[in-house]
Amino acid sequence: MSFFAILFALLIEQVRPLARHNPIHTGLRAWARWVSSNFDAGKSHHGWICWVLAVLVPAAAAWAIHAALLFFLGWPFAMVWSVVVLYLTLGFRQFSHHFTSIRDALETADEAQARELLAQWQQVEASDLPRRELVRHVIEYSVLAAHRHVFGVLAWFSVLAALGMGPAGAVLYRMSEFVIRYWPHRSLRETQPVSPALQTASVRAWHAIDWVPARLTAIAFAVVGSFEEAIDCWRHHAQRFPNDNDGVVLAATSGAVNVRLGGEALRSAYASPAAQALHAPAPPSATGEDSESTPGREAEVGHLRSVVGLVWRSVVLWMVLLALLTMARLLG
Repeated sequence: MSFFAILFALLIEQVRPLARHNPIHTGLRAWARWVSSNFDAGKSHHGWICWVLAVLVPAAAAWAIHAALLFFLGWPFAMVWSVVVLYLTLGFRQFSHHFTSIRDALETADEAQARELLAQWQQVEASDLPRRELVRHVIEYSVLAAHRHVFGVLAWFSVLAALGMGPAGAVLYRMSEFVIRYWPHRSLRETQPVSPALQTASVRAWHAIDWVPARLTAIAFAVVGSFEEAIDCWRHHAQRFPNDNDGVVLAATSGAVNVRLGGEALRSAYASPAAQALHAPAPPSATGEDSESTPGREAEVGHLRSVVGLVWRSVVLWMVLLALLTMARLLG
């Protein structure tokens, strides 16, 4: 059932992508804002209470609805619920339009437009980036977006669905990723800031939740890309990125398509540690040389298409594996 739910969700999302401003995401933002406003008292345990309420309660609700549909109406209705939840949490079209617009601007040599689009997408200062750094960071942000919007959701959904918890894993992963972005953003934009304790709790929880999916994504990139180079880059260069999980994904990407990643950091518009943990690539070396980069060729516009191919081949790999597991379960 997991295979068909993912397949239908991806097909529907390609035909009719979820609008950026939709009632579901608006409701989730309101929920996260209400939780932090009412339960964030600045202490460490308050931060964990907020995180549990904001993340685990929606995941538990998704599980409860799945169980009720399965018990009272049967598996077809439970599968429809899984497709709906996956449609809301999984998909390329939630980020790919940013990537496509930037790639089109770079292919027409409109670097100013590409920098502006990148700045709007990631809320970063990109006006002074040279071309090679601009392409490099587009690759980095796009790969991480693909991991968080597709492969991470796939991993958690597949595992918890196999345990009979329906789409709870997809909600767990998406909400964990959402709050680590939303709460620092709210702290900057609103009069009632989110406490450092809450931001720290969300960062630690996100690191634990993303640990296994990041490594599964890296393995998938290695299998469909240049395997030996991806694994070698993962082993020796992942630590050059400040975020351990992101470093694994980016290092494997670097080896899989033979592109140099890392290096000069973008100046993030988010000043919180949570945002930096999510966004900042590795800083330049003290000598001014690009020694913090992974090995490989300098990033070029052609690498963007290579990365797209890498991501799609990884999706196909995931679907083939899920299809084989589904077939084995049906035959067994």
